[in-house]
Amino acid sequence: MSRSIAALVLLAVAPLLAQDNPQLKKRGESIKLQSVDKDGLPPEEDKSIAVQVYGFNPLQAQKEIRTGNYYFKKGSYRAAAGRFGEATKWNSGEPEAWLRLGEAQEKLKDRKAARTAYTKYLALAGESKTADEIRKKLEKLK
Repeated sequence: MSRSIAALVLLAVAPLLAQDNPQLKKRGESIKLQSVDKDGLPPEEDKSIAVQVYGFNPLQAQKEIRTGNYYFKKGSYRAAAGRFGEATKWNSGEPEAWLRLGEAQEKLKDRKAARTAYTKYLALAGESKTADEIRKKLEKLK
């Protein structure tokens, strides 16, 4: 009995599926448009080689700073510098990220990058408590 009911339902639905439904075509077209990026290429499936798009996201910047602080305390200065660099990309107006990036670059003996980061920090927070200390570090790095 249940087999015959299932067969009747299938026979009733089959003509509806076989029809040329314009609404289904529109949905299919919109799905195709959504799966193509602005260059007309399909989106990158391998996320490891996809280009990261940065926008203003202060929460993500704070997360990157916290993670960078962890790596810095652990002694992994290269990882810390990477995280602080990410934080500056998410929020370029965050003075703490630039300060910590400068400190990490200084530990890595990259004087030019440390000078750049410290200069950006002073431009953002020139009147902070640590500004005089950072100016002295800049004089040493020259």
